[in-house]
Amino acid sequence: MKVTTIHRKNTGYFSQQQLDMCYNQQHYAKFIAQPFSVAAFEQQLLVKKNAYSMEMRQQLVQAIKQQYANIALSDKVAHHLDLLAKENTFTVVTGHQLVAMTGPLYFIYKIAHVVRMCTELSQKYTDSQFVPVFWMATEDHDYEEIKSFHLFNRTLTWETTQKGPVGRFDLTGWQEVLDQLKELFASHPQSDVFAWMEQLKGDNYAAAFRRLVNFLFEKYGVVIIDGDDAQLKQAFVLIMQKEVLEQFAFPAIRATTERLVVHGGKQQVMPREYNLFYIENGMRERLIPKGDAIEIPQKGIFSKQEVAEWIARSPQNFSPNASMRPLYQEVLLPNLCYIGGAGEINYWLQLKGVFDAVDVPFPLLKTRNSLLWIDAATQGKMEQLGWTTDDLFKETHQLTAAYLEKNAGDAIDFSPIQAHVEVLKNTVIETFHSAEPSMDSYVMAELVKLDKQMKQLEDQLVKASKRQHEKALKTIKQVKERLFPAGGLQERTTNFLQLAPDGNFKPLIDAIVASIQPFSDDFLVVEEK
Repeated sequence: MKVTTIHRKNTGYFSQQQLDMCYNQQHYAKFIAQPFSVAAFEQQLLVKKNAYSMEMRQQLVQAIKQQYANIALSDKVAHHLDLLAKENTFTVVTGHQLVAMTGPLYFIYKIAHVVRMCTELSQKYTDSQFVPVFWMATEDHDYEEIKSFHLFNRTLTWETTQKGPVGRFDLTGWQEVLDQLKELFASHPQSDVFAWMEQLKGDNYAAAFRRLVNFLFEKYGVVIIDGDDAQLKQAFVLIMQKEVLEQFAFPAIRATTERLVVHGGKQQVMPREYNLFYIENGMRERLIPKGDAIEIPQKGIFSKQEVAEWIARSPQNFSPNASMRPLYQEVLLPNLCYIGGAGEINYWLQLKGVFDAVDVPFPLLKTRNSLLWIDAATQGKMEQLGWTTDDLFKETHQLTAAYLEKNAGDAIDFSPIQAHVEVLKNTVIETFHSAEPSMDSYVMAELVKLDKQMKQLEDQLVKASKRQHEKALKTIKQVKERLFPAGGLQERTTNFLQLAPDGNFKPLIDAIVASIQPFSDDFLVVEEK
């Protein structure tokens, strides 16, 4: 493999705020704990160690082991769970929704990033241990967002009418998706992908998704956490009650957001007056202010005290929203750093006031690596076209014009002809004006017709040249579409299995992990051969 780095600005796919959170976090120093760097971990280690109790560690490890009850632990995962019980162990975490079959590539890149960062931190800070964690956002209800994945020019969709937290869905409808997937890999019946498909089973989608992610990353000891857990939520009860009784998060986020916008930043998340949901199987309802009381649609209207007592009795029925979930995560984990997508990292800039209000350390923030993966076949086509890495982010029309200019030569160089035409036009204008000035308008009108005719001739010449190079121009479009589907980044559309058309993806995971540069801010271009 060959890995080339490109400044994100040169890709054209990142906003200025996203670029700053990669290259210049000092610009947003007022909105974070401290700018990300390797050295920043030294202070973060001390802060988190002082704030995180052994009691919470024990509660965390006990809950995670219960969540893994129906999964055989790999040696590496078991070792990491044992390490989490020790006071010198810390985490680096990323998280995501329960996407279908891992969804777009960046899902894999996120987890690979935390794996590599923990490895490198262990080499730097030898007195501490570092465990990669994946947080399953099982309580999200955005079924429409996660029900489909794109593979080999097909869209496969999990069809279900279930409502509420996606993690609590049963697996009704998944067999139809698996049957379609089996058809796509029918010519490779012994490949890894059939073992992959065997993971999709369990009492609900959260259990099945845990099995899948564990299957993919157990070699690296990734610890998977489901926040939809009564025991874990017990540790968050006091903060949820504070939110119900005092509504502390809304003014904190609003004040921070106002300062952020004045500073030139962007509002990414919308805080609510109550940043909690009520959840049951089939239901996820926002807590809504109703005078001095709280309305929970489908359940009724309750006093604040009643809801606070309800939280104490049944914390599993309450769920933090996007504004509160990061706080929940940081309360539970001995975490040092959160790894997220460029847009995802932006909304953390609005949240530090919430952390400060309850004295919870704010983590370091790092934008995950973005990768463009170039398979061997595509790389071969690029070599035929004479492309370099610098050509990748050019528009298709620019690449087409450059190819024709280079390969069609004088056949489409119309400038000498156009120069002669301009001389002729000037001569005609001067001659007629000298002989009969009243004909100037007529002459100019006729010359406009001449310009149109010359443009038509030039267009015909370009078309003739394009026909001669039709195969190469078609290849240009194919390569661009493969690397930038629908004009967007590959990692936001293409499914991981697209990179392993024979179904043997295990070497590919190792290659991706090896390609990650966890402390780099640049965009990575990875050439397979």
